[in-house]
Amino acid sequence: MESCPSTSTFYSTAAAKTQHNGMNNIIRLFLKKGLVNDLARVPHSLDLSSPNMANTVNAALKPLETLSRIVNQPSSLFGGKGGSTKSKTEHDTVGTARDSNSNTQDQGESGETEPVDGSHRVQGTDSDLMDGEAEGDTVVIAGQPEVLSTQAMQVENELVDLIDELLERDTGSVNSTIIVGRSAEDESQEDVLMDEAPSNISQASTLQANREDSMNILEPEDEEHTQEEDSSGSNDDEDSQDEEEEEEEEEEDDGESGDDSGDEDDEDEDGKKKKGNAEKQSAAALCVGVGSFSDPSDLPGLAHFLEHMVFMGSEKYPSENGFDAFLKKHGGSDNASTDCERTVFQFDVQRKSFKEALDRWAQFFICPLMIRDAIDREVEAVDSEYQLAKPSDSHRKEMLFGSLAKPGHPMGKFCWGNAQTLKQEPKKNKINVYKRLRAFWKKYYSAHYMTLAVQSKEKLDTLEEWVKEIFSKVPNNDLPKPEFSDLLDPFDTPAFCKLYRVVPVGKVQALNITWALPPQEKHYRVKPLHYISWLVGHEGTGSILSVLRKKCWALALYGGNSETGFDQNTTYSIFSISITLTDEGFQNFYQVTHLVFQYLKMLQTLGPQQRIYEEIQRIEANEFHYQEQIDPIEYVEDVCENMQLFPKEDFLTGDQLMFEYNPEVIGAALSLLTPERANLMLLSPGHEGRCPLREKWFGTQYSVEDIEQEWMQRWTVNMELSGDLHLPAENKFIATDFTLKPSDCPDSDFPVRIASSDEGCLWYKKDNKFKIPKAYIRFHLISPVIQQSAKNIVLFDLLVTILAHNLAEPAYEAEVAQLEHKLVASEHGLIIRVKGFNHKLPLLFHLIIDHLADFSASADVFSMFTEQLKKTYFNILIKPDKLGKDVRLLILEHSRWSMVEKYQALTAGLSMEELMEFSRSFRAELFAEGLVQGNFSSAESVQFLQYVTEKLQFAKLPAEVPVMFRVVEIPPKRHICKVKTLNKGDANSEVTVYYQSGPKSLREHTLMELLVMHMEEPCFDFLRTKETLGYHVYPTCRNTSGVLGFSVTVETQATKFNTELVEFKIEEFLVSFGEKLNALTEEAFNTQVTALVKLKECEDTHLGEEVDRNWTEVVTQQYVFDRLNREIDALKQISRTELVSWFQEHRGQNARQLSVHVVGFGAEESEEEGGKNQGEDKEELSDSTYGEVSKLTFLPASSKMADVISIMDVPTFTGGLPLFPYHKILK
Repeated sequence: MESCPSTSTFYSTAAAKTQHNGMNNIIRLFLKKGLVNDLARVPHSLDLSSPNMANTVNAALKPLETLSRIVNQPSSLFGGKGGSTKSKTEHDTVGTARDSNSNTQDQGESGETEPVDGSHRVQGTDSDLMDGEAEGDTVVIAGQPEVLSTQAMQVENELVDLIDELLERDTGSVNSTIIVGRSAEDESQEDVLMDEAPSNISQASTLQANREDSMNILEPEDEEHTQEEDSSGSNDDEDSQDEEEEEEEEEEDDGESGDDSGDEDDEDEDGKKKKGNAEKQSAAALCVGVGSFSDPSDLPGLAHFLEHMVFMGSEKYPSENGFDAFLKKHGGSDNASTDCERTVFQFDVQRKSFKEALDRWAQFFICPLMIRDAIDREVEAVDSEYQLAKPSDSHRKEMLFGSLAKPGHPMGKFCWGNAQTLKQEPKKNKINVYKRLRAFWKKYYSAHYMTLAVQSKEKLDTLEEWVKEIFSKVPNNDLPKPEFSDLLDPFDTPAFCKLYRVVPVGKVQALNITWALPPQEKHYRVKPLHYISWLVGHEGTGSILSVLRKKCWALALYGGNSETGFDQNTTYSIFSISITLTDEGFQNFYQVTHLVFQYLKMLQTLGPQQRIYEEIQRIEANEFHYQEQIDPIEYVEDVCENMQLFPKEDFLTGDQLMFEYNPEVIGAALSLLTPERANLMLLSPGHEGRCPLREKWFGTQYSVEDIEQEWMQRWTVNMELSGDLHLPAENKFIATDFTLKPSDCPDSDFPVRIASSDEGCLWYKKDNKFKIPKAYIRFHLISPVIQQSAKNIVLFDLLVTILAHNLAEPAYEAEVAQLEHKLVASEHGLIIRVKGFNHKLPLLFHLIIDHLADFSASADVFSMFTEQLKKTYFNILIKPDKLGKDVRLLILEHSRWSMVEKYQALTAGLSMEELMEFSRSFRAELFAEGLVQGNFSSAESVQFLQYVTEKLQFAKLPAEVPVMFRVVEIPPKRHICKVKTLNKGDANSEVTVYYQSGPKSLREHTLMELLVMHMEEPCFDFLRTKETLGYHVYPTCRNTSGVLGFSVTVETQATKFNTELVEFKIEEFLVSFGEKLNALTEEAFNTQVTALVKLKECEDTHLGEEVDRNWTEVVTQQYVFDRLNREIDALKQISRTELVSWFQEHRGQNARQLSVHVVGFGAEESEEEGGKNQGEDKEELSDSTYGEVSKLTFLPASSKMADVISIMDVPTFTGGLPLFPYHKILK
């Protein structure tokens, strides 16, 4: 999203402005009277289930409907964020996102939400609830005083009288500038203050309920089958990936033990957000209306570099890492990202520290130091970020695509920046980067370019006072804003409408069909691309993907516009269709393209369909009216960007609502999606050696050729339509009943077991807090056959993958109706996760169980997914962080099957008969454990367990199946395991130094969390800021199947540093940290304890967080649902002396240390070190860019590490070591 009509354009006439003011006044009156708490909700104090209340509200709305027509506003609001169907929420952003340690990095996937700080967020109870929200959040509309006409005042007075009569309450005072609807029970409810321009503080502000990130269907190619969890001090976002990569890499922590998850940062799905009795974080976000498009031609990446540099201290707070240190001390986190035409900064912190944090943060925009000494060091951070992004196929495609733009168009710029563009070439050309950086800041970081959103539980008057006091100092130069709207049609070139063959990094075969359209943001009220993508991306009968799947030509299809700066800006809007191909589909890619063009031709022939548009409206309206909140830091980010894009009356709704059906606008966009205007990009490893061209910055190998004339003629001259293609039928999964169900059992704070037998049990909790007509259903079908061999694990992965494939078409209508499901092949069983509106949720759950009971697969489907699974395993293994995790857990977890062993079992060959026999064995003996939370009664919930047992007809397990591994006890010495990266040519390395503690208590786990919290900021400052070792550096609290430990991780590049040098630097850091810990004052210690307690007490923003937390207890069979309260009690009893002693003990002579190095390719890693695995020929790695992933190449430690034991063979090393007993952290 990059551009939309300005407010001045929107108010083209005085009459129009009066109309909109009239509607705003109506809303203000409703807010003032407490009749509604936001634009889509009634207040929580009203009984929605009462027929009298319904009549009252309808009566109140009647005159407003009439007035609505008068002021030419829609009488109902239909929600729907424009964009692609099944595309990432945050597509491959051109910019980057700064983590809580001031790291700058790519915005991650969708779907998946952004990782939060490693310390845990938690929820408290709140009896003051409104429909769909975790608390009685206040809607505030604050704007410049408006002069109402006599007529408008008369209408307002009539409405006042009407509402007062309805509510039988006093009118209260009127404030023409700020109107606050606040419940009587809580005078400190949360407000969101948004500032159109910090130099003009009175511009509009509003709060709308937050949205929960969607949960996409999980293809069981997830590699996350580990029992280990972590509490990472890192807030690192993972690189954005292609859609096909995204499914391969999606991490899942179900089936894991403990409170922290894998090598992943704490996310919503991990169930690690903590529950307590405090409040949500306070948050702020500021969007600067400038981005990489404004980079000077001789300094590519300058906008991104500036985003880094403003963090490096200010005149008022000169400490280089001061802001992040302050946030860490007070339980906060921050991020920043640079896009094409916008740069966004955001942070959150505990409420008591919010004002000071706001003042420190505001100095980025008032008086940043950007000292000369910091420039060279921070260039290295930007360069490391670029190096980490290079292996990402999504970024490589973007850079290649951008290179096709007209010469001089900003889309062709190198937006990342690296050491070459920001250090080496400027030095060569005698460019003073310091002066240019300050000049760029002075020109573009001006108040009139900025929009600000602030959210906290302070009163609105207080928030406004703070913002005026702090942000009025932001300079305003009144220079014209950068304008690119005159650079239209950047891809109207002969080079665009060609076929590009590309060699990807991963083993993926994909066809991307892309059109560059005129900018579409001005049509946000219609959202034509959302309508088109809804149909193109549909997966039901008659869709493109349905036909391709039947032919075994495709696995997935994504269509639409991601609304990032790359996809949508003031110069163009992209519409793209990305299809993940099978081997056969790749061979027939022209036929695949032909089917796509046939479908588009059908849509053009039929024209826009009002029935379908209104169905989309209805679905989106349901989601909008009953949406759940997201974290404040994410919400303010969304709002401050919306303020750059939409008129003030649409700040909160412009990106969500579909306001009006306009067939002309939709038809105009649809008519441009023709074969003659399309760009084809075909990705395949088979192109290696046949692509002589290289993209300049990312080195992508590609070739270009004309589209075959025969096919172009078929597409453009009287193309016949396919009889297999047709529009989707009416959706039976759309919810129509939103009644909140009464409880049929006593309320409880935690889930209770309401059914139990030898075959399974069910945990249940009725939602009486969030009060939305939604529910969550989760089941873990535990089986003893999965872990019997690597082959069985592969067969299980195949079973779940094919099951998801079989469900894709029949369940797709449920998915688009906001009923979501996910299948997870966990270590010990199949996890089924279903959520959405409870009205039709049982239909979806039954559909999944029915397909599992009647599992089948054709020979073609079996062959297709066997090949795809090979690619999935390969793509996991070539990533250094995934390989490092796999090796470490292979050493630590007894009887664990590694990803390499799975790959070997798969390549050895599997048969269809083996799969079907495994499916029968899997279903023969199970234990089904479930959790139901939300808007279901206990009687309804029990029926889900009954359906599972009756439909699957399985026998009880002969013996209990452990849901975790036993863990190897590392001897008290230093150990190192070095392996060569499996991605030949990838410079990225990773070093993790792990210290094992043992099977300890909840108290010790909490102590380790506190230790890591103390360690985070010094770790970042030492290893990244000062030593510039890498972009991602972080400490981690680890829980490996109940065995505790902590680690420090650095991701670096072999072109810059040797991994052994990195380990030495980690040791230096730990020594210096130990000294700082010894010198820690009681005051500083207590401050950190208080910060961690507050984080654990932090309220959940939506029901899903509470469910995640409870599900972790169920799936690990620990059932300590009040774990947070126990952790808080433990924290308050920990002393400074105990913390210091614990660290010293685990760093002393008896320390059990394991270092895992994944060694990249580069000048700092000599090839002579490349030891061979038994029987391995190094030439195997030289034949192809893709290398060999069926064997690990172990490297010995150098003579510099003479006191370290090298692990060259994992079974030999672990064979004689003792094992810890199975351990659950219960008390």
